[in-house]
Amino acid sequence: MNKGRLEAFSDGVIAIIITIMVLEIKVPGGETLTTLKPLIPKFVSYILSFVYVGIYWNNHHHLMHAVKKVSGQMLWANLNFLFWLSLFPVAAGWMGENHFALWPVVVYGVVLFLAAVSYTILVMVIEKTEGENSLVVNAIGNDSKGKISLLFYVAGVALSFINPWFGVTFYFIVACIWFIPDRRIEQAMRQQNTIDEKH
Repeated sequence: MNKGRLEAFSDGVIAIIITIMVLEIKVPGGETLTTLKPLIPKFVSYILSFVYVGIYWNNHHHLMHAVKKVSGQMLWANLNFLFWLSLFPVAAGWMGENHFALWPVVVYGVVLFLAAVSYTILVMVIEKTEGENSLVVNAIGNDSKGKISLLFYVAGVALSFINPWFGVTFYFIVACIWFIPDRRIEQAMRQQNTIDEKH
């Protein structure tokens, strides 16, 4: 099965998600800078979510670049990942609309957590499909970065009940951890190419 359709479909869904998120920010009615003030929470929520979607798109791109074969399980795992990603506009919009109140921040954190879990499942399915000695398995390793992120999401959701801004801070920290693109797959591919050139 060709991976081109999976990549094209994923890219299209992610592009639509970003478009929907920005449409949540309504054009202000006035012409002065003060009319922009009510939009600040929504804009902050949009920036954080845009960064997250960008991080996932970047890592998904690298992941799919290393994939050699696509299975039915992989298609479903990818759809599961896109489902949770598609909830970002709703969760981000609700959080921004309600000025980072408790339950919107908690729901946003849960959506982030489930998107991360679904991405982890996708990676696991790819590793199973590709085999133990595959490029993906060698590049990802034990994925300590991914496991730390899951812990931070759980901590962020729990700490939101003390103060929602604690939760937002933890979500922001995870985004910072992943902001520099994950180069493990890139490095593994370079090493593989060097080995192939020698043979």
